Amino acid sequence: MGFVDMISNFMQMTSWGMEKPKAYGLFHLSFMLIGFALCGFLAWRLRRVNEKANRAILLTSGIFLLICELYKQLFYTFVVNPGEGYTWWIFPFQLCSIPMYFCIIIPLLRKGKLRRSLANFVVAYNLLGGAIAFLEPSGLFHEYWTLTLHALVWHMMLVFVGLYVGFSGQGCSEKRDYKSATLTFLSLCCVAFAINCIFMKASENTINMFFIGPRVSSLIIVKQIGEAFGWYVGTLCYIPAVCLGAFVVYKIFYRINNKKKAQAPVIREKQLV
Repeated sequence: MGFVDMISNFMQMTSWGMEKPKAYGLFHLSFMLIGFALCGFLAWRLRRVNEKANRAILLTSGIFLLICELYKQLFYTFVVNPGEGYTWWIFPFQLCSIPMYFCIIIPLLRKGKLRRSLANFVVAYNLLGGAIAFLEPSGLFHEYWTLTLHALVWHMMLVFVGLYVGFSGQGCSEKRDYKSATLTFLSLCCVAFAINCIFMKASENTINMFFIGPRVSSLIIVKQIGEAFGWYVGTLCYIPAVCLGAFVVYKIFYRINNKKKAQAPVIREKQLV
């Protein structure tokens, strides 16, 4: 038996079918509420670890996401769409795919503007994306247990990483942090749009990284706008809306981190007394 056959057999062995859970049903709400609480607790408890431990947390998170993504790619290849070529719409460059790369890159960088920009993006944009996925869960539930658990765990990891980086003050704690996060987001949008254009023909118009076109977005509301007025109008509404949501997340962590900074001198004075 060849290596490819072994992978195919393993994918088939883990293709346990399931009935798609209902949005805001017991399964969805339980996973979401328990997951959010656990992520918040762990992120808060880990916020003061040293740099070595911090790098280990981020790198481990990134490698875990990478392994999960590899499984997903192989599952679609051997189980969902066997013999039909690559499934382009799962190409790993969506907004919620970026932490897989950044969690590996950030620990390898020295402290500076680039590392700060990536951390700001993880807090402001990826935490937003992870949380919203649970509020509008149509993309989380599948007909296979492993794909459903993959989607749920993946987006919950985005929530954890975003909270951890935010609570630890690595991102969204300074006035200029929102600007750098947004410039990173817009730069990634340009890359995503280029990918969409380059692989549009090969994907038979199925690829749509970041949901920004030139294919009409599948996201609710944005889809209706795109169908009525054109994909570019939907995109021009979608990108500012994402930036606005990220600004709200940024302001929350900016206030949390600066409140801690303001309290620090008071705490030190009490300790001295």
